[in-house]
Amino acid sequence: MQAEQDSLVALPQEAIRRKRDGEALAAGEWRALARSIADGSLADSQVAALAMAVFFRGMSAEECAALTLGMRDTGEVLDWRAQSPPGPVLDKHSTGGVGDLVTLPLGPMLAACGAWAPMITGRGLAHTGGTVDKLESIPGYRVQVDQPTLVHTLREAGVAIIGSSERIAPADRRLYAIRDVTATVDSVPLIAASILSKKLAAGTDALVLDVKRGSGATLPDPARGRELAHSIIATAAAAGLPVTAFLTDMSQPLARSAGNALEIRETIAMLRGEPVEPRLLEVTLALGAAVMVKGRLASDEAAARAALARSLADGTAAERFGRMVTCLGGPADLLERPDAHLARAPVVQDAAAPRGGFVTSIDTRALGLTVAALGGGRTAPGQAIDHAVGLDRFAPLGARVEAGEPIARVHTATAAAAREAAQAVARAYTIGEVAPPAPVLVERIA
Repeated sequence: MQAEQDSLVALPQEAIRRKRDGEALAAGEWRALARSIADGSLADSQVAALAMAVFFRGMSAEECAALTLGMRDTGEVLDWRAQSPPGPVLDKHSTGGVGDLVTLPLGPMLAACGAWAPMITGRGLAHTGGTVDKLESIPGYRVQVDQPTLVHTLREAGVAIIGSSERIAPADRRLYAIRDVTATVDSVPLIAASILSKKLAAGTDALVLDVKRGSGATLPDPARGRELAHSIIATAAAAGLPVTAFLTDMSQPLARSAGNALEIRETIAMLRGEPVEPRLLEVTLALGAAVMVKGRLASDEAAARAALARSLADGTAAERFGRMVTCLGGPADLLERPDAHLARAPVVQDAAAPRGGFVTSIDTRALGLTVAALGGGRTAPGQAIDHAVGLDRFAPLGARVEAGEPIARVHTATAAAAREAAQAVARAYTIGEVAPPAPVLVERIA
């Protein structure tokens, strides 16, 4: 019946014209457009025209939900009920930033608290780090796996952090590639549909959304971040997915490091109960507690936070992470001997403060681009990554520094690259006479 209804929709060019003119398209039209995007029957020029029409005219929550579900249904949709998971299937999504490694400890923490956490993650984009790239710094770790391996990993560890499969929402894969070259990436409804089509295809029971704001965010303007969060909440509600959304600070790196192997080391230290950056811990606990309550794994957020903190203190989250790494091909002793497996850069050098005073602002995007320029990210599709390079030991906002004191440390392949990176870091820091107020770290979106 549904297929018959969808077959009665207008010609694609008519649907594009009507959206161009500001009309709302019917759910069947969006489903048909999603199928045509996936199977290639909609030409690149038509997909680009559709994306531009949406960019200027927007979409209603109902339209966005229809496109989201349509893109989800162009590929494989995972249904975990047949696997009898021990608890809810929970997930988290971040819009990306610098030193944002929250997914890596949070997945094992949720698993230790009784959830299943199949987390489909992405690679770095521009200045933002990618969880897939970080995991690939672990020798042998497979980010692309078949479904039997995924199920086995979840049964053994309760968590599987992997890359997106070509079988998941192929319409979104093609639409995003065209948006990337047509200046329509930052269309809020298309961002919402892209995120949610993959999360719904992954069989998620509840989702927590982390929208970054500040100099290192993809959407630095808080108003745009709120707009995106509200769009995702409304679209998810129309699609039947419980979501809690937060705005979190990215006016400085979230962790103490930015770089693939460096962030894996920091994750392991956190899981082993070693001292952790307080802002990183707070964001991790806030996101985890919210999704546990939304997934009915905890009665309230205080109980959820206590359970998550306990998973770090008693080592159960670390154990889950270790099992996941082993199941996905990594070394069994990674937690015990990280330095035996993770690459180290041959040159390590401090970046010095250009003057004395207080750190009043940080161009966090510039720090991320510095990591990418060192080889820790990609400047062209398919480019190989140097997992050892990066930055760490950041002087935070408000810190008092003297001229010549370290404000960060660079990890590079050559001495020349170290000098250039140290200069780039110094340029990213603004030193003033008065300490700035601390930025709001976590803000829940109502």
